[in-house]
Amino acid sequence: MDINILIVGVGGQGTLLASRILGSLASLQGKDCKLSEVHGMSQRGGSVVTHVRIADSVNSPIIAEGEADIVLAFELLEGFRWRHFVKKEGYIITNTQKIWPMPVIIGSVDYPEDLIAKMQSESKNVIAFDALKLALKAGTTRAVNTVMIGKTAKMLGYDKELVLQALEMSVKPSFIEMNKVAFELGYNS
Repeated sequence: MDINILIVGVGGQGTLLASRILGSLASLQGKDCKLSEVHGMSQRGGSVVTHVRIADSVNSPIIAEGEADIVLAFELLEGFRWRHFVKKEGYIITNTQKIWPMPVIIGSVDYPEDLIAKMQSESKNVIAFDALKLALKAGTTRAVNTVMIGKTAKMLGYDKELVLQALEMSVKPSFIEMNKVAFELGYNS
């Protein structure tokens, strides 16, 4: 299956690891995969965007606006900001977690309200869930990325064992068991 996934979040949420897991999965499936990462002050909690394109042959790593099958948002406002990349029949899968950007922290603007409803008014396929709560259940906030991969894998009908194998290829050995738990929680949510 050819698929374009735009992964969005803020620095420290593991968007880059998630893209590497998907890249490993593509390799295990015998598919070509191109990744492109954009870091916007990511070490300071800024936006991080990763383009993941999987197909038999991929020429360009960049997903055009309106061409993403999935916008996979690790933070709610980031999902809203990048919603225009999802194609008409595509999906926005978003964590409901809110991480305040600097303008909100310093009080110059308010965190926008009703973002899920606003996304739903523009796209019929919005899946919003509390991935942070599931990551905490797995033992760490840093597993939000793996929870989100689990949810996406289930939705796409990916072979669970193959995704777990890709996870093992991508995650440091000391974190594999915790990430497997997080994946399962996302997959079964």
